[in-house]
Amino acid sequence: MSDAADISEDAVLGGRLRLRQPTSGHRAGHDAILLAAATAARPGDRVVDLGAGVGTAGLALARRVDGVALTLVEREPGLASLARDNARANELQADVAVLDVAADAAAFAAAGLGSDSVDVVLMNPPFHDAARHRASPDATRAAAHMSTATTLEIWTQAARRMLKSGGVLTLIWRADGLGEVLAALTRGFGSLAVQPVHGHPARPAIRILVRAVKGGRAPTQMLAGVMLNEAAGGPSDEVVRVLEGQGALALAGPLNG
Repeated sequence: MSDAADISEDAVLGGRLRLRQPTSGHRAGHDAILLAAATAARPGDRVVDLGAGVGTAGLALARRVDGVALTLVEREPGLASLARDNARANELQADVAVLDVAADAAAFAAAGLGSDSVDVVLMNPPFHDAARHRASPDATRAAAHMSTATTLEIWTQAARRMLKSGGVLTLIWRADGLGEVLAALTRGFGSLAVQPVHGHPARPAIRILVRAVKGGRAPTQMLAGVMLNEAAGGPSDEVVRVLEGQGALALAGPLNG
């Protein structure tokens, strides 16, 4: 980024990860940490974080799972530069590709992300409905948050192309868009598992975490929901552990394939 005064350094995962990020625009939040905690990966897996921003989700996953081969894909050069700096500062190995998720297969291959070459993809696509939400005047923030009619199709297509057969995609989306997610995953994916995220036990889910297997054939599973807050109003023990980097969500566990 051009001005050091516009950059903050913030601790996440209970201080286990420190991130330099813009003071305004799209910043690290709970969604990225929940996504990382919901992503299943093993040492040696080739992992791609699509639309990585400053690297929050991918680096959080790499902090939890030693030995993954991580690539952070981000189209904004300034954010990609911060992602590279963040990987280095946290002593985590990560390649950074300055690349638009909507780029064609040749552009991905040129960045070393050819077809059928990746074990795990995680992604937090822009998911706010432009018809119901006013876009931010900050262009970078708006692009990071506002979806279009083709956002999910474009992002899931990029993931499907990169993933090996049996590779796993994990994503986060707004809960009222579950139908959109299921429709986008009908081609090439199966063995879906959905974990809703609730702000409060008495209220509808606000997010969904979804895991899909390329070529999977098992029935769709609906997992118990994640409660960000207890009925009394304080954060749940599960979420405190996740946000402090001390555990993963059920979606990251073994599922029928």
